[in-house]
Amino acid sequence: MRLALFDLDHTLIPIDSDYSWGQFTVTLGWRDAETHTRANDAFYEQYKAGTLDIHEYIRFSVAPLAEHGVALCNAAHRRFMDEVIRPAMKPQAMELVRRHQAAGDTVIVVTATNAFVTRPIADAFGVPELIAIDLERDAQGNPTGEILGTPSFREGKVARVEQWLSERGLDWSRVEHSTFYSDSINDLPLLDKVHEPVATNPDARLSAIAAERGWRILNLFE
Repeated sequence: MRLALFDLDHTLIPIDSDYSWGQFTVTLGWRDAETHTRANDAFYEQYKAGTLDIHEYIRFSVAPLAEHGVALCNAAHRRFMDEVIRPAMKPQAMELVRRHQAAGDTVIVVTATNAFVTRPIADAFGVPELIAIDLERDAQGNPTGEILGTPSFREGKVARVEQWLSERGLDWSRVEHSTFYSDSINDLPLLDKVHEPVATNPDARLSAIAAERGWRILNLFE
C-alpha cells in the first residue's frame, strides 16, 4: 500500500475551514459577531502557536450544532460549501490529489477539524477516506461538545492513521511509501512518521524545520 495523506486547512484549501465555518454561523445570526469573533480569533492564534486545547476548542466550535440541530446545520453547511469552500478550492490542489489517485495511492484527508465540517469538503475533492475529529452525539444525534475517541490532532494524527491501518489488518510495516502534506507545526508528529514529509504552504516555523531537515517545500497556491 502507498499512502498520500493530506492535511486540509491551509494545505488543500487556502483557508481554515473550521474558523470560516464559525464566522459563517455569525452571518447566519447564530452568534454575536463581536463575542464570537474575539474568541474564534484567540483560538486560531493558539492553534498557530501550537498551544491549543483541542477539547476546549471543540466545545466552543460545535455549540451551534447542539443548539440548532442536525437538519438545520446540514442545510447551513450546504450554503457554506457553495459560498465559502468551493470558491476557495484551487485547481492545482485538485490536480495534486488526482495525481496521487492516478498513481494508485490511497489518498486520505487527515485533519484536526471535525468531521461535520470536513466530510463534505473531502467529498468535494473526491476523497472518500477522511480522518477527522469525531463528535460525541446524544440520543437525538446532536453533538454534546465532547470528542469521540482520539482527536486527530498533533500526535493523535499518528494514532488515528495507525487505527485506520489496523482496521484494515495493516500496520506501518505494510505501507510501501507514505507522503504527508501539511502547512502546520502542529503536524510534526505525522510529518516525522511518514517516508516523505512535504511542508505545504508552510508557516515560518515549519518552513525553517523543513529546510533544516531537507524536506520538500511546496507552495501550492503561489
